[in-house]
Amino acid sequence: MPTEQIDVAPGIETELATVALIGNPNSGKTTLFNALTGLRQKIANYPGVTVEKKIGVFMTQHGREARMIDLPGTYSLTPQSPDEAVTRDVLLGVLPDTPRPDRVVCVVDAANLERNLYLASQVIELGLPTIIALNMIDLAQDNGDTIDVAELSRRIGVPVIPCSAKTRAGLAELRIALSRPADSSPDWKVPVPPLVDQSLEMIRTELPPNHHLGFAQIRAILILLLSDERADRLVVDLGWEHMLHRFRTARASLLEKLPTWQEDTIGDRYTRIGEICEGVLRRGADAADAKTSFTDRADAVLIHPVWGWLIFLTIMGLMFLSIFTLANYPMDGIKWLFGQAGEWMKTAMPPGDLQSLITDGVIKGVGGVIVFLPQILILFLFIGLLEDSGYMARAAFIMDRVMSGVGLHGKSFIPLLSSYACAIPGIMATRTIENPKDRLATIMVAPFMSCSARLPVYGLMIATLFPTDDVPAWQKAGLLMGMYALGTLTAFAFAWLFKRTILRGRPLPLVLELPPYRRPSVRTVMQGMLDRARAFIRRAGTIILGLSILLWALAYYPKTGTDKPEDHLAQSFAGRMGKFIEPALVPLGLNWKIGIGLIGAQAAREVFVSTVAVVYSVGGADDKAEAGTDSVRKALLADKWPDGRPVFTPLVCLTIMIYFVFSMQCIATLAVVRRETNTWRWPVFLFFYMTGFAYVASLVFYQVGTRLGY
Repeated sequence: MPTEQIDVAPGIETELATVALIGNPNSGKTTLFNALTGLRQKIANYPGVTVEKKIGVFMTQHGREARMIDLPGTYSLTPQSPDEAVTRDVLLGVLPDTPRPDRVVCVVDAANLERNLYLASQVIELGLPTIIALNMIDLAQDNGDTIDVAELSRRIGVPVIPCSAKTRAGLAELRIALSRPADSSPDWKVPVPPLVDQSLEMIRTELPPNHHLGFAQIRAILILLLSDERADRLVVDLGWEHMLHRFRTARASLLEKLPTWQEDTIGDRYTRIGEICEGVLRRGADAADAKTSFTDRADAVLIHPVWGWLIFLTIMGLMFLSIFTLANYPMDGIKWLFGQAGEWMKTAMPPGDLQSLITDGVIKGVGGVIVFLPQILILFLFIGLLEDSGYMARAAFIMDRVMSGVGLHGKSFIPLLSSYACAIPGIMATRTIENPKDRLATIMVAPFMSCSARLPVYGLMIATLFPTDDVPAWQKAGLLMGMYALGTLTAFAFAWLFKRTILRGRPLPLVLELPPYRRPSVRTVMQGMLDRARAFIRRAGTIILGLSILLWALAYYPKTGTDKPEDHLAQSFAGRMGKFIEPALVPLGLNWKIGIGLIGAQAAREVFVSTVAVVYSVGGADDKAEAGTDSVRKALLADKWPDGRPVFTPLVCLTIMIYFVFSMQCIATLAVVRRETNTWRWPVFLFFYMTGFAYVASLVFYQVGTRLGY
């Protein structure tokens, strides 16, 4: 491999050593990453592939800083999906913005040693200095397993550090190991069939000389290239484009002469791993059986065809009920804080443009969105608990029959469930789906899942629909759950349509590992909530703040000299935009003021709340300084049509909610779809088909409701 292929790209910090964290899914890799880096981490995307990576800075035992990259989980360096290909490419140093790691920490689940050592052996073969973090050693000991760590280290040839990321046991020893000078990994050479060995040797002799890779490392890379029919791009990235035809010929020849060569190679590797583990790993049968029986007993209920569904729906119901009960007190506190800030500004500043900008633009615009932060955090609390306990995989298993019935792969469930939080990471998560058509179908329907950005809109409309406090919380939770269910069912319906038309094809059967149940890590769940809170507040302090100020300016100018705030708003720039699209909105029961909110929501759905808060403040419908849903709700309920009819009837509130369930209102999501599909065709199609369907569905709902007398 030419040295220029592993040089650090411009703009990448080079003074810090780079440590790659790699491991199987469910091995505790991300928990270990969080334990080592704490809160000093940032999230970015790999260029051209849009797979999320986490980069953190941690301290070695000697007080030196180092950079750590948390790579996507994988079972093997022979990738079956795009995210697994990223892990392989980083280790080979062929991604332009990511330096080849100086060393690798391979996280191995101590309770599943032999299976996890398969990936570790592939990493060691690449010649990168490797440390094995024998994670969850406490769980292995609870099972009655004993592992001779010193002997395992001797046999495998690299340091092995027993640890528990959850309890933080062994982290000091891991930091000490990372503080020591990095030694090259031993020259591993897993035996392969003789015919494969001949092909490897013939290709190796035709490669240009390379002084940075030894024979064993070249051999390991060649095995990866021959094992993957989609590895032509990697051959070019390695600087061996002149060998493309040679690799293709070798693959075809091997498949013709020895069709089972890949299976035989995998078997030989597991044979070698079994020899290493013999005498090193001693299993405690009684304790293991007890542990397994607990998981089996729980699964007998939790994935039961009937009880499993009831429990799943109960958990979802509790989540939505909690959003309207547990969140009330912190929401009231946020309303009070923003209300006090508005009152103080009105008394501290003389009336005028600046006072209106701060109170009507900034405080009401940003405060109208920030007030929903507790509800969003409760949503992420539940998602974090489900993921960390091991139940999320069971939910995917339960949903597999439904997913396959509409033509989606069972693995589509996790991306779709992630889209409840945000469609962007949900779309990124589709990279675990091997079939391109299944993956694209999932991307095309993921935005139907009601993301956390829709929650402020739902909350405002439900507060307007039920203006009194005597409505039971379970009714509000039921309506909210209904909106989420409506989006989910619509996603399934369109997936069924796409898989039988433009994305025709049969999904592959679901192969899913069901991890043992574990007690959720409070630290991990809280950190996930904190990350989401920071992201939401950052968004409120940048995008929403900027758009609130822009909307205030559009609604405040040009000054007309009229004494009526309503007339002034109608003649403002924002009013003219709303009036322009009002003819298309009246059949939906919406007026031009709501139209301004829909225009603002094109940037991000939650901007609708801040937009109507600003519009109705400037319009004079609410001259109080209070902020939050109470203020906006009163302003909405006071809005009238010219003939005196109220605008925000229950039917209109439901129509707006239905429109937001279906509409595509997120520029960032469209940008991610563009990067994921590498074309503008699919994001443009996504925008128009979702927005068109939202309009038609809202129109039908409102017109039918009107005909029925609502």
